[in-house]
Amino acid sequence: MSNPLQEPGIVTERVSFAGATGEISAYVARPNANRAHPALIVVHEMWGLTEHICDVTRRFARVGYFAIAPDLYSRFGHPVTQDRDTAFKLMDALKIADGIDDLMRTIEWIGRQPNAIADRVGMTGFCMGGTYSIEMACEPAGLKAAAPFYGQVADDDRLRALRCPILYIGAELDWWAPKEQALRLQAALEKFGKAGEVIIYPKVPHAFFNDARPEVYRESEARDAWAKALGFLERHLKAGVASPD
Repeated sequence: MSNPLQEPGIVTERVSFAGATGEISAYVARPNANRAHPALIVVHEMWGLTEHICDVTRRFARVGYFAIAPDLYSRFGHPVTQDRDTAFKLMDALKIADGIDDLMRTIEWIGRQPNAIADRVGMTGFCMGGTYSIEMACEPAGLKAAAPFYGQVADDDRLRALRCPILYIGAELDWWAPKEQALRLQAALEKFGKAGEVIIYPKVPHAFFNDARPEVYRESEARDAWAKALGFLERHLKAGVASPD
């Protein structure tokens, strides 16, 4: 574990913990307060654990979450890339079962942290991370909520096992996780009687939330999606949690 760094209101640090094939590294940001907070796992895109994802993790800490972004590419030596071909190769090399295992280990690590509320854990993720957020919402992991951004949607047999409320944020012009998948998720929620909501932003591309990529970033829709995600997570992770004195 690295020495914690502080900025006004939050503490950030790099940590590591045991995984199936070696150490899993992660970036943590949490409120600078002597009490426990609901926890949120932020799952990165196919590019790796970028500074953008670390920034998003800090944003969640500023609004009261013990936020952690695990590096699912730890088993590959922690690569971060801006090259699309390399990113696709990394994403394809990560087996779904291995990514799920790393996220399970992350949840176990959260349970040992005095600044995190072990039974108030949620997950969000972007692109590849959105896919894993959906997968984890179907696992017996104890998640209380999942807010995936434009992830690929599992098949209906998998969605039948959804175990927590889900807010799916999609993009009408998404080429990687097309809106038809989001509509199928919406239908599955109704068919299986699962709690959740699907929002599809019109006329925006995949990765519209990523303000580090000006070619796809859409500020208005990103701000609205952020507000909706915060509202959803607050209802499911913060309701009933005692406020500070």
